[in-house]
Amino acid sequence: MGAQQDGEAEGGEAITAEGLEALKAEVARLEGEERETMAARLKTARELGDLKENAEYHIAKEDQAHLETRIRDLKERLANAVVTEGTGSSADTFSFGTTAEVTDSEGRTHTWKLVGSTEADLAAGLISAESPIGMALRDHKVGDDVAVETPAGTRSYRIDRLV
Repeated sequence: MGAQQDGEAEGGEAITAEGLEALKAEVARLEGEERETMAARLKTARELGDLKENAEYHIAKEDQAHLETRIRDLKERLANAVVTEGTGSSADTFSFGTTAEVTDSEGRTHTWKLVGSTEADLAAGLISAESPIGMALRDHKVGDDVAVETPAGTRSYRIDRLV
C-alpha cells in the first residue's frame, strides 16, 4: 500500500489513512467477535435436532456465508487500497482528504471531507471524490463558486473555508 497525492490511486482504490484504519478494524471485528458469535449460533442451532429440517441451522449457515463473503470483500479492498494524501495544489484548495464548509444554492451549509468512494458516507460528512459533486468541487479554492449538473438540474456550491 503506497502513498499517492491528490486522490490519484494508481492501480488501486484511493483511501484516506483514517479510512484504511477503519477498514482494518472492521476486518478484525468480523474475523474475531463476529465469527465467534456465528460459531456459537451454529452450535446452538445444531443442538436443536435434525439438521435437514432445522430452520435455525439453515439460517445460521446462510448468515455465516454472508459474513465470510463480507470478510473476503473487505480483505480484497484492503489489498487494493492506496493511501492517498490530501495536499492539494495549495493550502486553500479543496482536495482529496481535506474537509471544507460548502454552501449550496439553497443556502444550506455542509461540512464535507473528500474521500475515496468506498469510504463515502454523506450522513457522516464524507463525500466521494468520484461523485459528481466531489469531482466538481475537487481542486477548487476557497471562495470559488462551482456549478454541478445533477439529475434535478444545475446546482451551485461555494467553498466557504477549509476546516
